[in-house]
Amino acid sequence: MKKDAARTLIALTLCIAALGMAAACTPLQVVTHSVSQSEARVPAGQYTLDPHHWSIVFDVDHLKYSRFTMRFDRATGQLDWNAGGMDKSSVAVTIDADSVDTNVPLLDKMVKSDNMFDVQRYPQIRFVSTSFERTGDASGKLTGNLTIRGATQPVTLDVKFNGFGPDPLTKQDTLGFSAEGSFSRSKFGLGTWYPAVGDDVHVRIQAEFDRPPAGE
Repeated sequence: MKKDAARTLIALTLCIAALGMAAACTPLQVVTHSVSQSEARVPAGQYTLDPHHWSIVFDVDHLKYSRFTMRFDRATGQLDWNAGGMDKSSVAVTIDADSVDTNVPLLDKMVKSDNMFDVQRYPQIRFVSTSFERTGDASGKLTGNLTIRGATQPVTLDVKFNGFGPDPLTKQDTLGFSAEGSFSRSKFGLGTWYPAVGDDVHVRIQAEFDRPPAGE
């Protein structure tokens, strides 16, 4: 009898432990929601770049072997959304040039120096939209003035509106976009290391803009 009781106690203990482990591995909540690509459903107003959900990446040819990639870690932006959607709206983004990250500390210093971005004299990279040409139901070409190292040139980005909806976690009205394009770095006085480093800079952007719902 004692042996049977011991076996039962061990089995019960193992069962409780297994249940505890299963509970620890189970997500507290599975978040599901949907977004709309209908621009007409987006409330007009000013939206701010979500500080945690964006990325801006530059890549450039490196000795014909690969496209070398660098990213920026700090940026701010404002989207003025008007009735009429992307056709009638505008955006302005400011990048902290000193936040450039090549994943190579020595190269970071070189890119930030007066040979390239010269971040001491020109701490900001800025893009301000000027026009939009629609190419699809939720896409188009966004043209704006890009300023790097004190030089300003027009740049066009292919933009896709990914959708709008209340964020299920923050409850804020949120819009998402993807964009990409390219520019000639020599036009901004960034011709250093050419032709070992290519002139054409490819830009890739992911961005979310949000604001509290109206009335809050």
